[in-house]
Amino acid sequence: MSVRERNNVLVGGAGPDTVIFAHGFGCDLHMWRLLEPAYAARYRTVLFDHVGAGESDLAAYEAEKYSTLAGYADDLVEIAQEFGGGRTIVFGHSVSAMIGMLADLASPGIFAAHVMIGPSPCYVNDEGYVGGFSREDVDSLLRTLEGNYLGWSSNMAPVIMGAPGQPELGAELVNSFCRTDPDIAARFARATFLADHRADLPRLATPTLILQCDDDIIAPVAVGEYMARTLPDAELVVIENVGHCPHLSSPGASADAIDAFLAGRGL
Repeated sequence: MSVRERNNVLVGGAGPDTVIFAHGFGCDLHMWRLLEPAYAARYRTVLFDHVGAGESDLAAYEAEKYSTLAGYADDLVEIAQEFGGGRTIVFGHSVSAMIGMLADLASPGIFAAHVMIGPSPCYVNDEGYVGGFSREDVDSLLRTLEGNYLGWSSNMAPVIMGAPGQPELGAELVNSFCRTDPDIAARFARATFLADHRADLPRLATPTLILQCDDDIIAPVAVGEYMARTLPDAELVVIENVGHCPHLSSPGASADAIDAFLAGRGL
């Protein structure tokens, strides 16, 4: 099975350098449709689905491999090696920000920069660290998700999307969640919400933009501030937006912040 078939890789754009768009939990490559065109004139653009999402090949799904984010990171390395060109920048939404970091640490130099949208290295509060959730919150979330995935999706997706003035985006995220196999979604949720990659942050020397919303139930601003303090070469930009998906609900402000970061790094 080819990497292209496994991950439903779509290559477009034109330019000497490459932007790879990595979607978050419950999403697929179509979630980048409002942001990707802003970069297609300047970069090669690479869109893909994580295995188990979108139009990826479900025959490639291995429960053991994808029980941690490292399995997804291995796939991203292969995608970058096969489809990248020039300097490669990875845009990672939510959990894919950490997947991008792990891919970089596994294959140093593979990325010239990271754009992390709504990232979190750890969702669980700890002494001196605000992740946004107690362990009891996360355990309850996972139990509900595993017991009634469709019901959980219908209730949670609009909250995650936010965007109170754009209810159609919440409905779109509900539909995206509901297209995912419940068992695969449950395993990905465990890999996402129980991960703790705080110790990996100081190891990532690659220039990084942390793009966060000022009102995000999944990744509060305190998380972005922690990452900006901990990563060796990071910039934090907080935009005015309600929700966890600013590339959909506020693509213009997102692109402005990203463009300023890329220009400042000569990319």
